[in-house]
Amino acid sequence: MARRPPPRYPDRRSNPSPSPSFGSNINYGTIALFGGIFVLGIGVGIGVSSNASFDPQNVASREVIDKSAPNAELCVQYGASSIVTDMRVFITLNPFSVFVTQPQMQPGCVLRRSNMNLLEQKRLITSEQARDCRNRMNTFGFVGSLDSNPRIDCVYPNDAAGNLFLNPPGSVNPRSEGENF
Repeated sequence: MARRPPPRYPDRRSNPSPSPSFGSNINYGTIALFGGIFVLGIGVGIGVSSNASFDPQNVASREVIDKSAPNAELCVQYGASSIVTDMRVFITLNPFSVFVTQPQMQPGCVLRRSNMNLLEQKRLITSEQARDCRNRMNTFGFVGSLDSNPRIDCVYPNDAAGNLFLNPPGSVNPRSEGENF
């Protein structure tokens, strides 16, 4: 039996196949044009997304809330402006169900504990109401102008859940103690 020689494969080094050349069809002008379009697109996107509206229908900043608060100057100086939500919750036990009314949103103000005496000086609360609220480590919040029949309530800070906007779960920065009222 005769032995057959091994098959010969063509030597690629002697006959190289043409490789595609990517740089030959695109010039620097085209690259510059695409880069300029990219940068312009980012600039337009940032401009459109950061458009702040001071329309009362769009409360997008703390300044809008501060300007809308009753007695805005007094509120910013002696407390903090707020968004007040009035709603009622109905709970039935048989069968167990929870019903919530449509919330009513309005601007309000929460005074610091150290400034609760302002309401006493304006004769809007009695000394007994101030003492009862202070003894429970609470403060006062109000809706409406202090000059014309405001609705004043003793309010307490609810720190049980924490502020997940400032301290998301897993964050390492503790909450600032300067936020206490």
